This record gives sequence, structure tokens and C-alpha cells, in this order.
Amino acid sequence: MAGLPAHQLKIVLVEPEIPQNAGNIARLCAVTGAALHLVRPLGFFLTEKHFKRAGMDYLADVEMTVHDSLDELFICIGKDPFWLTSGLAKRSFWEARFSPSDWIFFGKESAGLPMKLRERHADRDILVPMRDDCRGLNLSTTAGIVLYEALRQIATQ
Repeated sequence: MAGLPAHQLKIVLVEPEIPQNAGNIARLCAVTGAALHLVRPLGFFLTEKHFKRAGMDYLADVEMTVHDSLDELFICIGKDPFWLTSGLAKRSFWEARFSPSDWIFFGKESAGLPMKLRERHADRDILVPMRDDCRGLNLSTTAGIVLYEALRQIATQ
């Protein structure tokens, strides 16, 4: 089995609400080497059993940072490239050209990413295509799909 490409990908969860999703995404970050950034408010405590159970013993292997706001996070991002995922975006994630230092944003389960953020960065807005008669994918499933597409692209650059 081929190894993972070298990268500095970051997954950003903006105001995550469900500890199991965040725990699964933390585990995803651990096995891929992606860093995890959480933006408050969080809908759970990082000490909560559901978060820990979903993340299992992988949580110790995740570079995890909690930010108090999007403004604080964007100071860290600086000029690094980033992508915003949304079920309302007009462009598929297959059209995105991921680079090894990208930040990939995911919004809270009940409302997605803030509209102001998406409008301000409309050129960075992507979605995972699905049937029109379906509401959407689980957040952790979407994160896995997009992260592995980014890794695939990086491996072929």
C-alpha cells in the first residue's frame, strides 16, 4: 500500500456541534497527519465521553488547536490557501486544486459555514456533489471525502 504524500493540510471545524463527528474527524486527522483546528463556540467539551470515544486513542496523535473566533483563526492562516465546503456551493470539490498547505473548512452540522464568510470568499467555496433529493452527508464523511481528494491530488503533483 502506498504511503501518504508529504503535506501540511489543516482541517477546520467552525462551531462543531456533535462530539461524535468531531471525534471521528480528529481520528481522520490522526491517520492522515492533518492538523485539526476547532473554532468556538463548540457544542461539547473536549473532555466529553462521546468525543473521546469517537476519537479513541488517536486523539493523542492529533495536532489540535482551538480558536476563540474566525478572526483569530485567520490571523494564523495568514496568506495560506484555504477552501470552504458547503452544500450550497456552486462548484464541485473535484474542480478545486488542492495544495499541500491548504486549510479546509467545514461548518457546523445545523447551519454550515457563516454566509458572510462564504460570500467574502466565493471563489473558495466547494461542495461534495450528491443527489438533489438528499439533504446532505454526515460531516465526518464529507471531511474524509474532501481530505482524501486533497491527498490524492498532492500525491500526483
